[in-house]
Amino acid sequence: MPRTLIVTPTYNEKENLPRFIDAVRAAFPEADIRVVDDNSPDGTGDIADAIAAKDSHVTVMHRAGKLGLGTAYIQAFQKGLAEGYDRFFEMDADLSHDPKYLVDFVRALDDGFDVVIGSRNIPGGDVEGWGMGRHFISKGGSLYSRSILGLPIRDLTSGYKAFTRRALEAIDLEKVRSNGYSFQIEMTYRAVLRGMRVKEVPIVFVDRTAGKSKMSRRIFAEAVGVVWKLRADAMRGRL
Repeated sequence: MPRTLIVTPTYNEKENLPRFIDAVRAAFPEADIRVVDDNSPDGTGDIADAIAAKDSHVTVMHRAGKLGLGTAYIQAFQKGLAEGYDRFFEMDADLSHDPKYLVDFVRALDDGFDVVIGSRNIPGGDVEGWGMGRHFISKGGSLYSRSILGLPIRDLTSGYKAFTRRALEAIDLEKVRSNGYSFQIEMTYRAVLRGMRVKEVPIVFVDRTAGKSKMSRRIFAEAVGVVWKLRADAMRGRL
């Protein structure tokens, strides 16, 4: 079986992390989990260390502070590439990404796709627990990005994703600049530009029941500008 690494960035997720790890380990026992903690004030990093001490499939990366989602994934992916992993997953630790869908991701990877996206915007996909504002930001942001970048993908902002080693090497992680909401858009766009095969699988996203969402207007505003920069850089051959 291909060596698989599931990466989850954390910041103040002490209530969710143990349940998340238990659920992922039950659904995909062969995979390894890497927690990337940004020095959570609530002690999430210590909880992760305690779990890792008892489970060899769990490792922890500690960072000095809240450095952003994008850099957390990039650092974990780079380390995983150096360690010889073949497949890489992104998952939120807040239990909004149900591990039951992991089997669908694995099936798509086995079928030869390079990037697999857990999509809320295709038949069978949905969101539970969001208000109108969050729906507007998510679906509007994805539609806006699709239109500017000319991509057929329905859910460009999903954070439930999988990549093959080939895809991450083609993307060239050193050159990825987005660090917030737009990180997911840039990763997929770079993969498509390099000829990677992308597959969307339907998921039902369930809003967190514990902890606080990291989404903000500033993060959304950053994404609006980044999309145009990505389009311009692609036209100039800089991506």
